[in-house]
Amino acid sequence: MKPIVLEREAEIAILTLNRPEKRNALSSELINKLVRALSDLKNDDGLRVVIITGVGDAFCAGTDISELTNLTEHNAAQVSLRGQDLCNQIESFPVPIIAAVNGIAAGGGCELALACHLRIGSADARFSLPETKLGLIPAYGGTQRLSRDIAVARALEMMLSGKTIDADSALRLGILNRVVAPSELMPAALVLARDVAALAPLAIRACLKAVTDGSRLSFEEGLELERELFASLFATEDAKEGTTAFLEKRKPHFKGK
Repeated sequence: MKPIVLEREAEIAILTLNRPEKRNALSSELINKLVRALSDLKNDDGLRVVIITGVGDAFCAGTDISELTNLTEHNAAQVSLRGQDLCNQIESFPVPIIAAVNGIAAGGGCELALACHLRIGSADARFSLPETKLGLIPAYGGTQRLSRDIAVARALEMMLSGKTIDADSALRLGILNRVVAPSELMPAALVLARDVAALAPLAIRACLKAVTDGSRLSFEEGLELERELFASLFATEDAKEGTTAFLEKRKPHFKGK
């Protein structure tokens, strides 16, 4: 059984974590396959959006604990780095990645969702960072991303208590963009993906870069990056098409050029 299933709908790629017997836990093999799949998709000029979801009743139950029991300090650092590299790859991906969270998103699975640009959850989605229950901490970027996405005290509460929050709580905190019925999760994710895919792809990429790269800069440096990206778009056919179509009161036809 393949640990990841890749499907394609026009300009949208769907990556499904496919380890139902382990509730899609992140084994080293699954992480490597996901890294490779994203690397291949990155070179696809026709790609506009990626959706990541999980098979069955879980998005991802976290790291495969069976691979952690005999780690040394050195090996543990490498495991953390591998997970961080995957989440960094997702966060810095040139087109939007949507997490369609069906059920459990625990530990590394929660961190995987946090690295995605947009997140839709089914009503039965559950989020947690329970690593402290194992004598550990989140190690795939969760301590940093969650505390930047929501209030620090709320992020610390999730980590220090190890408690699980439901979909409505995740929505209120800002972890999720929206909550839908379980049967509507993938349809809703595809609607959002199609909405994004219909817009100017170079502008979408510039927005992602401005936000992702800008989050690591000072405010003034972020503004400078924004100016540079804004100006660069005026050398594109899409910017001309978008402004002309607006003035002519017609739908624009973007080509990604």
